[in-house]
Amino acid sequence: MHTVRSLAVALACSCAGVLLHAPLARADWPDHAVKWVVPFAPGGANDLMARAAAEGMSKRLGQPVVIENKPGAGAIVGTAFVAKAKPDGYTFLVGAAGVATNSLLNKSLPYEDKELVPVGMIAVAPSVIVVNPALPASDLKSFIAWAKEQGDKGVNWSTAGSGSTPHFVAEMLKESGVPNLVIVPYKSGSEGVTAVLSGSVSATSEASIVVLPYVKAGKLKALATTYEKRITAYPSLPTAIEQGYPAVSIGHWAGLFAPAGTPAAVIERMNAELINVVKSKEFADHLVPSGIEPAPYSLKDFVTFVAGERERLGRLARAAGMKAE
Repeated sequence: MHTVRSLAVALACSCAGVLLHAPLARADWPDHAVKWVVPFAPGGANDLMARAAAEGMSKRLGQPVVIENKPGAGAIVGTAFVAKAKPDGYTFLVGAAGVATNSLLNKSLPYEDKELVPVGMIAVAPSVIVVNPALPASDLKSFIAWAKEQGDKGVNWSTAGSGSTPHFVAEMLKESGVPNLVIVPYKSGSEGVTAVLSGSVSATSEASIVVLPYVKAGKLKALATTYEKRITAYPSLPTAIEQGYPAVSIGHWAGLFAPAGTPAAVIERMNAELINVVKSKEFADHLVPSGIEPAPYSLKDFVTFVAGERERLGRLARAAGMKAE
């Protein structure tokens, strides 16, 4: 915990130091369109959360907030674009867990972590652990008991590649008593889910928005959500924490970041307006039915969250020997 606080303080001080030397924001900011870069293809959870927030932000800022998709290299292309962008308050990144973890897996990134500063959280698509319906498990405890019975044969677990959220869930489960999970990497989360649907892989975890339609149709069996609370759109599904596995905790989140050097006044206003949008009924009505949870974090809380994720996921990545593919 002390280390997390130290990281958060260091990150906050780094942000403050950079912002202190940044040009003051113009009083009439913004006076033209603001760009939010989504480092993924259109249609995914991150893109959906970004567009829902951008709609509300456009109204509050009085200028268009335009989404620009820049997918590629596990979100590195879009992230690097924003990290190197002019810090004038008109270019932001809608980042995901990769902002905290990419530098842990890849030592030759085209940007440094310090080139991006946190602005605010948008929302979380809770991760859901799912299995093929033929599997004899109805909850996380019975799945872990069944997995142990498989012994050296192991249990296949699909991921969206090294360092993806499903990969981290698998490593959390290993530390919680399932040492024989066999990681089967796919190019995307949707491919990993398809493998479970077909029965070629026993289990995986994926964003609520992706798997809940299959769960409700009886094509997948949900065992737990790895989010901190139950999913509003599927409240009958208990969390891993409730089932006695507090270490199995992670979500598919979307948060706003700015190039280092962006004026402090801009970042503070963006955070304040983002909180108002994320707390709004319109935002909730748009996302909650699909399984996404609004996450209105203060600037301080978001800085602490990013530092904490970088520390705890870094420990898992090192223990598992995760590397960029």
